[in-house]
Amino acid sequence: MTAIGPTHRGVRLTAEPHVLRATLTSPDGLNSLSGAALDALGAALDRAEADPECRVLLLEGSGGTFCTGLDFEEAAGDPAGGASQAGRGGAEFLALMRRFGETPLAVVACVDGRAAGGGVGLAAAADLVIATERSEFSLPEALWGLVPCCVLPVLVRRTGFQPAYAMALSTQPVSARRAADFRLVDEVVPDPDAAVRRLLVRLTRLDPATIGELKQYFRAMWFTTEDTDAFALREFTRLIDSPVARRRITDYTTTRRLPWEKPRP
Repeated sequence: MTAIGPTHRGVRLTAEPHVLRATLTSPDGLNSLSGAALDALGAALDRAEADPECRVLLLEGSGGTFCTGLDFEEAAGDPAGGASQAGRGGAEFLALMRRFGETPLAVVACVDGRAAGGGVGLAAAADLVIATERSEFSLPEALWGLVPCCVLPVLVRRTGFQPAYAMALSTQPVSARRAADFRLVDEVVPDPDAAVRRLLVRLTRLDPATIGELKQYFRAMWFTTEDTDAFALREFTRLIDSPVARRRITDYTTTRRLPWEKPRP
């Protein structure tokens, strides 16, 4: 295992035989998806694709959190330009998830702890998802006056309509075992690294071109297209600029008050 330089933009890269490990490790422990973190994940995928020996891009979090999705500090931004800034972040997020479905590498998400919002999207967009017992998955966007527009296309592809709809409407977290029941998680294990090693026994026997062909074939049979992404981005940008969402996000970034909490006296 070889670390590739220091943590960069909230993502630490570690090279292992046939694997590039990308670990989200933000200073605040939320492992949120800032523009810089999305850029770093895209660069990690570039690096993995450039290595002829690499077969797997492994995504993981740190500190008991996989990823909590949207970076609210960045989304709040300048009130005059917040929606356009958030829209750029949404476009980068959608582009990254689409790349997961196109790369001739296997993308494996190892979830150990909390996955929320866009973190659920990263997991759902991965080819395989391994989770520990303590992991949980949630879509809390509605509490903020939002809809998980960018997450839902890949989540519905994995789980079907009702589990994705129930997660979005209830906003309640689901356990790793429950997520495995509706196929968001492929395997619940005590040791994610051991599970990845078992996968590599098979994955290293595959030619990357074959992995790419397999992904292309399955993608052609599914309803999501670039038009779907464009619709998701339009709705996300519209909703994040709504009065309810702007007020709730701004309240949180200025007072750390969650949407369901009463104003402090």
